[in-house]
Amino acid sequence: MSNYSFRAVSEILSGKILNESNLNTSITSLGFDTRTLISPPTALFFAIKGKNDGHKYLKDAYERGVRNFVVEVKDVSTYLPDTKGINVLQVNNSVDALQALAAHHREEFNIPVVGITGSNGKTVVKEWLFQLLHPDFNIIRSPKSYNSQIGVPLSVWLMEPENNFSIIEAGISQPGEMEKLERIIKPTIGIFTNIGEAHQAQFDSLEQKAAEKLILFKDVDLLIYCRDHVVIHTLVQQKLASGYFSPEMQVISWSFHHTDARVYIERGPLTDQQTELIAWFEGTQQRIAIGLKDTASIENLVHCWCLLLHLGYTDHEVLRRMEKLHHIEMRLEIKAGINGSTIINDSYNSDLTSLLMALDTLNTQNQHASKRLILSDIFESGKTWEELYKQVAEMLRQKQITKFIGIGMALKQNKDLFSEDALFYTSTDAFLSDFDFNSLRNEAILLKGSRAFGFEAIARRLQQKTHQTILEINLTALTNNLNVYRSLLKPSTKIMAMVKAFSYGSGSYEIANVMQFHKVDYLAVAYADEGVYLRENGITLPIMIMNPEESAFEQMIRYKLEPEIYSMRVLDAFSDAMSDYYKDPMPLSIHIKLDTGMHRLGFEEAEVDILIDKLLDNKKLFVQSIFSHLASADVAGHDAFTRKQTEIFERTSERMTQKLGYPIMRHILNSSGIARFPENQYDMVRLGIGLYGIDPTAKIQNKLENVNTLKTHISQIRNVPKGETVGYSRRAVMEEDSTIGTIGIGYADGFARGLGNKKFTVLINGSEVPVVGSVCMDMSMIDITGINAQEGDEVLVFGADKPIEQMASTLNTIPYEILTNVSQRVKRVYYKE
Repeated sequence: MSNYSFRAVSEILSGKILNESNLNTSITSLGFDTRTLISPPTALFFAIKGKNDGHKYLKDAYERGVRNFVVEVKDVSTYLPDTKGINVLQVNNSVDALQALAAHHREEFNIPVVGITGSNGKTVVKEWLFQLLHPDFNIIRSPKSYNSQIGVPLSVWLMEPENNFSIIEAGISQPGEMEKLERIIKPTIGIFTNIGEAHQAQFDSLEQKAAEKLILFKDVDLLIYCRDHVVIHTLVQQKLASGYFSPEMQVISWSFHHTDARVYIERGPLTDQQTELIAWFEGTQQRIAIGLKDTASIENLVHCWCLLLHLGYTDHEVLRRMEKLHHIEMRLEIKAGINGSTIINDSYNSDLTSLLMALDTLNTQNQHASKRLILSDIFESGKTWEELYKQVAEMLRQKQITKFIGIGMALKQNKDLFSEDALFYTSTDAFLSDFDFNSLRNEAILLKGSRAFGFEAIARRLQQKTHQTILEINLTALTNNLNVYRSLLKPSTKIMAMVKAFSYGSGSYEIANVMQFHKVDYLAVAYADEGVYLRENGITLPIMIMNPEESAFEQMIRYKLEPEIYSMRVLDAFSDAMSDYYKDPMPLSIHIKLDTGMHRLGFEEAEVDILIDKLLDNKKLFVQSIFSHLASADVAGHDAFTRKQTEIFERTSERMTQKLGYPIMRHILNSSGIARFPENQYDMVRLGIGLYGIDPTAKIQNKLENVNTLKTHISQIRNVPKGETVGYSRRAVMEEDSTIGTIGIGYADGFARGLGNKKFTVLINGSEVPVVGSVCMDMSMIDITGINAQEGDEVLVFGADKPIEQMASTLNTIPYEILTNVSQRVKRVYYKE
């Protein structure tokens, strides 16, 4: 593994040593997130001032065992009260320092480095190249999709002396970024996959974005790209003519349409199972048959093929290796499992870095006290089996994963490295045959298997059987949206995440787990039973109850749930309950709701003096926050009213704070308010619908990502003659001979009756098709006449390619109602990309 002394790091970065203990201590890993550190005693922690200031987590890193730090501040005593035994290096910018250290490390290697960029396909091309080339090379590649300003240097740092080939992907979201990544990667081979609209917001045109991406390849020896992408081809030709590239650089352009391309790809006969492709290259041809049909996958494959052609692989060898290529699963999925368990299926990368990331996800499943890893042998690690599994065993100890099942001969041969109660099987079939699945109860179970072990069979055995209609929740997008809103806040502003109403239909503890992992400050739910459920499922964050019922006061006190107090009646009732149920000398936290114009709940300004007196008389109550709710922060036409609300809130909350005599958090902004009134952040904001990728103001919608995707499948297809009717009450009369599909979703799933009779369309294989007839309780009918569709095909109801706002508009409602109306019987599938 990489190994530098802290002294060497300080010299490379030309930083200022603020504190020293042992400058000769070894640095073997880099990190910026306290939750994902490898070997903390020899890790170097970079405190990054980003959307969430990393300096706030220096103490947390220290408590986890980190003793080496890179910071931007001149004085760390505020963050690290105890500086004994630690090394601290101050730099101007921690991200720049991380990149500089990785760039220095890259210079230590004289090996082929493939740099991959483009709008899509980067990760697939990287993984397929790894599969194709690993028999001949010891390859280091980017973990998952580590292609950002932070992910790239962390990827390059993984280069070790035994590696003789590297594949690194690079992505950018704004001008100026690729120049930094090029200095780190220094690719010798470049693959430009394509250019499209992804991350277009910060670029004036596709041409500008393509030019920025092309910077990665300015010093490569070989550039591979598809000539059929006109923007890329035109740009490359211009740069070649201007002398931008080295005169020695080779170019392999390939094309489906231009026979004068360096590699011309001709399509052969298409069967139900395979596509035949013929590559014409330097007067020779290679022929392959592959089980791919979609254009994007074939493009990704041809990029890889071009590199194999350049490297001189024979027809037979190319065909043999491509036949073994397998689908790249781009996401980790979290699903309900048997016997009350939760299954985390991550069959994407089987290496140490992706294992570490998956273990972090396992540890977020706070609804289960028991956590288990089922792991197969890890291939192509470049380490001996003993070295490899020593590291795996150490990871399990660090992450406190006590239950382990190993599958594979190598794991079984090294079982002494693991705990005594660990179980080992030589194969997946042996595990499926011999293991007692009834023994798995109320556990979080991570499946991490190399492709050869066929862990899909284990996943099928463990997963709860699901209704064919599912709501997919993209936790990566959820985290992105949280960070987008964080970027609009001052570092000191806290966030209260709204997880009421089953987190707007997205799940309760599942979403709360993510919020807790990403260190939001508060959660809010509507009723006490929601808060109790979160507590019983391992959520320890402070929780505000927005509509506290008197019958639930005892539970709220017992589970340390903090009530919103909005009237004298509720205040008196809660005070009485405290006398009966609360004996602790410490005061209980409450939150005071002010009515500044919403006129739903809250104290009016005229009541505040009486309220203050009551609070001063009851020393067992501590006002944690004072807040109000903006009625129309999303509507510019009501901005004068919004400003009036904030004026009332400012005046009233300030008076309360002065009279009560201690600091009290204040908050008034919701998702819309954060986007439109950042000057009114106060001490905390409440983030709700924005988390789920919906910006009612449309001010930051282009930065948010879709979180929820509702999909179902075609159950049956039938031909219905002209004049026949479809569905209840015979509302749909066929005007021509038609093809009708029945889909497995109805109003009991949240697919409202108002969507029927051609008022709404769903998306099948890229085609919009109307819902015909009346929506039934469990099913609906669609007109797929003339559409390429088969039974079992996926049907998109709403998602990234079909915005939920379309359904809301049809029903004359808002996305909130659509999301919260998705029935609990619709299975939720959570995933990370």
